[in-house]
Amino acid sequence: MSFFSEFKKFAMRGNVLDMAIGIIMGGAFTPIVNSLVNDIIMPPIGLLLGNVDFSQLAITLRKATETDPAVMINYGIFINTIVSFVIVAFAVFILMKSVNRLSEKKAAAPATPPAPPAPTEEQKLLMEIRDLLKKNIEK
Repeated sequence: MSFFSEFKKFAMRGNVLDMAIGIIMGGAFTPIVNSLVNDIIMPPIGLLLGNVDFSQLAITLRKATETDPAVMINYGIFINTIVSFVIVAFAVFILMKSVNRLSEKKAAAPATPPAPPAPTEEQKLLMEIRDLLKKNIEK
Protein backbone atom coordinates (compact mmCIF):
# COMPACT_ATOMS: atom_id res chain seq x y z
CA MET A 1 0.00 0.00 0.00
CA SER A 2 1.51 3.32 -1.01
CA PHE A 3 2.02 6.12 1.45
CA PHE A 4 -0.64 8.31 -0.15
CA SER A 5 -3.32 5.61 -0.30
CA GLU A 6 -2.59 4.72 3.33
CA PHE A 7 -2.87 8.40 4.28
CA LYS A 8 -6.14 8.70 2.32
CA LYS A 9 -7.54 5.68 4.15
CA PHE A 10 -6.52 7.25 7.48
CA ALA A 11 -7.89 10.69 6.62
CA MET A 12 -11.25 9.34 5.47
CA ARG A 13 -11.98 7.42 8.64
CA GLY A 14 -15.05 8.71 10.48
CA ASN A 15 -13.27 9.63 13.70
CA VAL A 16 -10.69 11.76 11.91
CA LEU A 17 -13.37 13.67 10.04
CA ASP A 18 -15.38 14.16 13.23
CA MET A 19 -12.28 15.45 14.99
CA ALA A 20 -11.48 17.84 12.12
CA ILE A 21 -15.02 19.21 12.21
CA GLY A 22 -14.72 19.66 15.98
CA ILE A 23 -11.44 21.56 15.64
CA ILE A 24 -12.87 23.84 12.96
CA MET A 25 -16.00 24.52 15.02
CA GLY A 26 -13.86 25.15 18.10
CA GLY A 27 -11.76 27.63 16.16
CA ALA A 28 -14.91 29.42 15.01
CA PHE A 29 -16.37 29.31 18.55
CA THR A 30 -13.30 30.89 20.22
CA PRO A 31 -13.76 34.47 18.92
CA ILE A 32 -17.43 34.34 19.89
CA VAL A 33 -16.56 33.34 23.46
CA ASN A 34 -13.78 35.94 23.63
CA SER A 35 -16.16 38.66 22.49
CA LEU A 36 -18.79 37.44 24.97
CA VAL A 37 -16.28 37.67 27.81
CA ASN A 38 -14.52 40.90 26.79
CA ASP A 39 -17.52 42.85 25.50
CA ILE A 40 -20.53 41.54 27.46
CA ILE A 41 -19.55 39.80 30.71
CA MET A 42 -16.48 41.69 31.97
CA PRO A 43 -17.70 45.31 31.50
CA PRO A 44 -20.65 44.90 33.93
CA ILE A 45 -18.41 43.05 36.39
CA GLY A 46 -15.86 45.86 36.09
CA LEU A 47 -18.61 48.42 36.64
CA LEU A 48 -19.76 46.61 39.79
CA LEU A 49 -16.18 46.60 41.06
CA GLY A 50 -15.77 50.37 40.63
CA ASN A 51 -15.23 50.99 36.91
CA VAL A 52 -12.39 48.49 36.57
CA ASP A 53 -11.33 47.61 33.01
CA PHE A 54 -9.99 44.08 33.39
CA SER A 55 -8.08 44.21 30.12
CA GLN A 56 -6.03 47.13 31.51
CA LEU A 57 -5.14 45.51 34.85
CA ALA A 58 -1.40 44.90 34.97
CA ILE A 59 1.63 45.04 37.20
CA THR A 60 4.47 47.02 35.71
CA LEU A 61 7.82 45.38 36.37
CA ARG A 62 9.84 47.89 34.37
CA LYS A 63 8.63 51.13 32.86
CA ALA A 64 9.14 51.79 29.20
CA THR A 65 12.20 53.71 28.15
CA GLU A 66 13.08 55.29 24.86
CA THR A 67 14.72 52.09 23.68
CA ASP A 68 12.92 49.34 25.58
CA PRO A 69 9.19 48.59 25.92
CA ALA A 70 7.60 48.22 29.35
CA VAL A 71 7.69 44.82 31.03
CA MET A 72 4.26 44.07 32.49
CA ILE A 73 2.28 41.20 33.99
CA ASN A 74 -1.17 41.53 32.38
CA TYR A 75 -3.25 39.72 34.98
CA GLY A 76 -6.47 41.36 33.76
CA ILE A 77 -6.14 39.69 30.38
CA PHE A 78 -5.38 36.46 32.25
CA ILE A 79 -8.66 36.84 34.21
CA ASN A 80 -10.53 37.34 30.91
CA THR A 81 -8.88 34.19 29.55
CA ILE A 82 -9.91 32.18 32.62
CA VAL A 83 -13.52 33.35 32.25
CA SER A 84 -13.39 32.37 28.55
CA PHE A 85 -12.04 28.95 29.49
CA VAL A 86 -14.80 28.39 32.05
CA ILE A 87 -17.46 29.28 29.47
CA VAL A 88 -15.95 26.94 26.86
CA ALA A 89 -15.55 24.16 29.44
CA PHE A 90 -19.19 24.60 30.48
CA ALA A 91 -20.34 24.49 26.84
CA VAL A 92 -18.33 21.30 26.23
CA PHE A 93 -19.76 19.80 29.44
CA ILE A 94 -23.33 20.53 28.30
CA LEU A 95 -22.53 19.08 24.86
CA MET A 96 -21.04 15.89 26.30
CA LYS A 97 -23.91 15.53 28.77
CA SER A 98 -26.36 15.74 25.85
CA VAL A 99 -24.39 13.21 23.79
CA ASN A 100 -24.22 10.82 26.74
CA ARG A 101 -27.96 11.17 27.34
CA LEU A 102 -28.68 10.40 23.69
CA SER A 103 -26.37 7.38 23.69
CA GLU A 104 -28.01 6.09 26.89
CA LYS A 105 -31.42 6.37 25.24
CA LYS A 106 -30.10 4.48 22.21
CA ALA A 107 -28.66 1.77 24.44
CA ALA A 108 -31.86 1.52 26.46
CA ALA A 109 -34.09 1.16 23.38
CA PRO A 110 -34.11 -2.46 22.18
CA ALA A 111 -32.71 -2.84 18.69
CA THR A 112 -35.20 -5.58 17.80
CA PRO A 113 -38.49 -6.41 19.45
CA PRO A 114 -38.22 -9.27 21.92
CA ALA A 115 -39.19 -12.68 20.65
CA PRO A 116 -42.63 -13.84 21.70
CA PRO A 117 -42.60 -16.18 24.67
CA ALA A 118 -42.47 -19.90 23.95
CA PRO A 119 -45.85 -21.64 24.06
CA THR A 120 -46.82 -23.29 27.34
CA GLU A 121 -47.38 -27.04 27.61
CA GLU A 122 -51.13 -26.49 27.50
CA GLN A 123 -50.82 -24.42 24.31
CA LYS A 124 -48.63 -27.09 22.71
CA LEU A 125 -51.20 -29.77 23.56
CA LEU A 126 -54.02 -27.65 22.10
CA MET A 127 -52.01 -27.11 18.89
CA GLU A 128 -51.49 -30.87 18.56
CA ILE A 129 -55.23 -31.48 19.03
CA ARG A 130 -56.00 -28.82 16.42
CA ASP A 131 -53.57 -30.37 13.95
CA LEU A 132 -55.06 -33.87 14.50
CA LEU A 133 -58.58 -32.55 14.01
CA LYS A 134 -57.58 -30.83 10.75
CA LYS A 135 -55.95 -34.05 9.58
CA ASN A 136 -59.09 -36.12 10.33
CA ILE A 137 -61.40 -33.60 8.62
CA GLU A 138 -59.30 -33.62 5.47
CA LYS A 139 -59.55 -37.43 5.16
